[in-house]
Amino acid sequence: MSTAPQQAEQHHRIDYIELPVKDMAEAKRFYGAVFGWKFEDYGPQYTSFMDGRLSGGFNPELAVAKGGALIILYSKDLEATHAKVREAGGSIVQDTFSFPGGKRFHFTDPTGNELAVWGDP
Repeated sequence: MSTAPQQAEQHHRIDYIELPVKDMAEAKRFYGAVFGWKFEDYGPQYTSFMDGRLSGGFNPELAVAKGGALIILYSKDLEATHAKVREAGGSIVQDTFSFPGGKRFHFTDPTGNELAVWGDP
């Protein structure tokens, strides 16, 4: 079976995201606990994650740099996700605020990556 039609639908869409992590096991624990991501290890130096729609991977790094692209996740229950992030060891770096179309907060994972979560107003 050819994958050409399926891949043609993906033209110019974000297909895969890689996050740097200082501790692979801690990253898997955190994202599994908070967001329910599934993981597949490709040897000791690389883990792929699946969120049910988009896939990505964790790259081992000694340090994580601040800045760059901001990954924003959606939550149907923003307050519950906010609590899960804190309970799993994430740090809230910008508390929930409103914007046209919804609300969101920013957090850093235990490795130092900053992400955001948004929800409906």
